[in-house]
Amino acid sequence: MKFAVALLITAFAALTVWGQAPTLHVVTEIPNLPSDLYYGTTKVKPLRLRPGTNTPITINDSDFFVNQQYVDFLSRFPDQSGFDFWVNQITSCNGDANCIAGQRDNTSGAFFLSIEFQETGYLAERMYKVAYGDGNGTSTFGGSHQIPVPIITRSDFLPDTLQLSNGVIIGQPDAQTRLEANKVAFANDFVSRPRFTAAFATGLTPAQFVDALFLNAGVTPSSTDRNDAINEFGGAANTADTAARGRAVRRVAENSILTNSEKNKAFVLMQYIGYLRRDPNAGQDTDYTGYDFWLQKLNNHGGDFHAAQMVRSFIVSGEYLNRF
Repeated sequence: MKFAVALLITAFAALTVWGQAPTLHVVTEIPNLPSDLYYGTTKVKPLRLRPGTNTPITINDSDFFVNQQYVDFLSRFPDQSGFDFWVNQITSCNGDANCIAGQRDNTSGAFFLSIEFQETGYLAERMYKVAYGDGNGTSTFGGSHQIPVPIITRSDFLPDTLQLSNGVIIGQPDAQTRLEANKVAFANDFVSRPRFTAAFATGLTPAQFVDALFLNAGVTPSSTDRNDAINEFGGAANTADTAARGRAVRRVAENSILTNSEKNKAFVLMQYIGYLRRDPNAGQDTDYTGYDFWLQKLNNHGGDFHAAQMVRSFIVSGEYLNRF
């Protein structure tokens, strides 16, 4: 879905800093998606108009809100059938404010829980967990303490997710073929990076390698799951085979126990990465107190984001709304 956008730029006074005026520049974070315009260090917000009218489009409009879910969670513009479905979920409320708020929450949650995100962005998060374990974060929620936090950062997440999701639109005929090819290519690339090769010597035996991955994941595997991952090396004495390494890491990252246990952590993380476009300890946050608060609240409600009021709190926050 594309919208007509008119850049509304105020006539700036002659402002000079050390003899040089600020300049307009475009920042493109993800190719083929909307860019941001800055005047010096100040973000210039666009005035979005409906084609052929002077009617502004805002994040409160159902079509623009749905469009942003695709951009923020899937890093792509919507396909028409998916777009129409989610817009209809909201507009079917016929103006009922409580219904609209609930459907916006449902729509947001559905994008995180979608197959497309679970098999791309969430898989990337789990690959980092399997390879490097958790990071250490400081929280002051309930008293200053250290908490485990996702090791993946937004600067890691964006390019890796784009690699996994390249050309994938779930529901289209070639989606699963493209997705599998992307996963294979990503896994091979992931285990070839200097960070990974520094963490896992090729002289490790397959059993040592796989046990280390499950330890990082925090999972005690069944004997079948452990043996399946070890057998990716085909009886080799070491773990020098890049393709086998990639397959073993994928097996552990796709383990059902890990997928379930990590889900709430990833859900909270995506509120920051997707909606606020930053890491949980960046921007107006200096530590992981906010992340810790929302994770505990989500856990206390059994993962029910409605009861925890997590999604709603993020999409009505000033930080989110001020993006538009």
